[in-house]
Amino acid sequence: MLGRTDSRRRLLVVLLVFVVAGAGLTARLAWWQVAQQQMLAARAQNQTLTQVSIPSRRGTIYDRSGTVVLATTVDQYMLEANPNLLGTDAAARAKLANDLIAIIGLDPADASVFSQKINSTRPYVILAHALDQATADRLQAAITADGGAGGVDLATEAARVEPQVGGAPKTSLAAQVLGFVNHDGVGQYGVEQYYQNVLAGRPKVVLAARSIDGRPLIDTAQVVDPGTPGQDITLTIDDNLQLAVEQEVMAASVADRAISVSAVVIDPKSGQIYAEASYPSYDANNYAQTPSGNFVDPVVSDTYEPGSVFKMLTALAALQQGTITPTSIVDDTGSLSLDHGTARIYDSDKRPMGRIKFEDVLAYSRNVGAARVAMGLASTTNASAAILKATWDKLGFGQPTGVDLADEASGTVHDPAIQPWHQVDLANAAFGQGVAVTLLQLATAYSAMVNGGTQVTPHIVAAIGSQPVPATPGAQVISPTISATLTNLMSYVVHTVPWYAAGTLVKGYVIGGKTGTAQIWDPKANHGHGGWLASRYNNTFVGYIGKNAPQLVIAVEIHEGKPLVVRQGDLPLAVESYELFRRIATDSMKTLDLNPTGAAPSTAPAPSTGPLPSADPYP
Repeated sequence: MLGRTDSRRRLLVVLLVFVVAGAGLTARLAWWQVAQQQMLAARAQNQTLTQVSIPSRRGTIYDRSGTVVLATTVDQYMLEANPNLLGTDAAARAKLANDLIAIIGLDPADASVFSQKINSTRPYVILAHALDQATADRLQAAITADGGAGGVDLATEAARVEPQVGGAPKTSLAAQVLGFVNHDGVGQYGVEQYYQNVLAGRPKVVLAARSIDGRPLIDTAQVVDPGTPGQDITLTIDDNLQLAVEQEVMAASVADRAISVSAVVIDPKSGQIYAEASYPSYDANNYAQTPSGNFVDPVVSDTYEPGSVFKMLTALAALQQGTITPTSIVDDTGSLSLDHGTARIYDSDKRPMGRIKFEDVLAYSRNVGAARVAMGLASTTNASAAILKATWDKLGFGQPTGVDLADEASGTVHDPAIQPWHQVDLANAAFGQGVAVTLLQLATAYSAMVNGGTQVTPHIVAAIGSQPVPATPGAQVISPTISATLTNLMSYVVHTVPWYAAGTLVKGYVIGGKTGTAQIWDPKANHGHGGWLASRYNNTFVGYIGKNAPQLVIAVEIHEGKPLVVRQGDLPLAVESYELFRRIATDSMKTLDLNPTGAAPSTAPAPSTGPLPSADPYP
């Protein structure tokens, strides 16, 4: 007879094992359900919820009146889809795609992208942006009529629009000044980029559940951060003058067959920019179809050799040093040998005018005369170069003006303390060759020359929200006496030279200014050694206009205009730079409500005959 196989001791061991295992499982379950409950709940929530950043309403941009909208945000529509819900019938899907493409009016390239998206396997795609109400209504009707379009829907989205039409065909007003906002809500170029944080505000952040196709359900979302709305901005731009200037630069560009034409109108005392325009421009509402080169604002971002407008800087340096007066005699020999005969400079006509007054050197834009004055600033070439360079520095060349616009260029100024200048370098610098500047730098420097000697910071925003933007205080960089002399010298230029008088003067206003015609250096010419382009020049005029004193400074540049004829010293354009100045000056005085200020400067041909101080008290 077999013995019994069960045992009380064995049963107790088995029971103990089960009790220990059960206790362990119970403890572990309690650990997860009690101690780790919040962590597990968070993990589960993270699988169904997503954090979404919702852009705040972007601020509106107004002109100086505060009533004309230059850029604003409106509700438009986007077409979205879940391709997985569109069924497997390829023919039906193709018909739907073609119907929607026809309604939107896509070109072949965009239509191809549209078709690829609608036939993808992704759960969510955006088929089209920036659809207006009429297009959205037609799309909704087509979606409703198509029984297989359950995976296509319309949703609202904020879109940036520039409602004012520009001065040239297919442009919006002040496009290069304003810039645009891309599909990510980020400002690009101009005011939109510079004031991105101000205009955009802080986005609202929510925690939203996901739909079956992965889209966040915003309507039931939990607010994590309410964000802050974007602020409105009021510009210094006058919309009527801006339109007129855009029309003027376009007309000049067409007439002169120029690569581009630019202009800026600035208050020489406050630095406010009333208008700033270039042609070609673009339509910011259709920026995606625009060549990217048109986005750049040449007034603040493009540099070039300015030519003889820089002779006023040479005059300033000499007046400050006490080495010249307006009536000092300068020997204009038509050409000048430099650096022991290794270099030579010429007047534009290569004809000597002989011994003439310095004011006539400026009026008739004599390169040789300007070079002699520059070389006479000190006893050595490098000492003279240092004085001229210091004058440029004082008026802001080689550094940003501080204008509140994106992508401002600093320009290029060579320092004789780093690389000593030869005589030819000093001579070229005296009449604006070998230095690169922006048009806005020229306008700012001339403002200091005619406003009593105060350096101004140009600016384009007058107020943020309801708070005015205070002007940046300017330093006194030129003595009032020398400022008055420079103002009168500019007046002398336009009154003395017959063709300048005919092209610039406006009855009832004081006017002065200086021309510049600069050769264009091509570093790729002569097999990479560089050389001047043949019969291609940049033409500049910077001047002032006012009722009794300079109230506006206007700078214009005609970039690579094509002369009507090419003769030595005579390269006439259909619209000369000084004629473009007069047109814009006339538009400005008719458009802006400017009150007469200050005493009237002399408008007679002889601006100053008395001796000047030996040195400027404002170094």
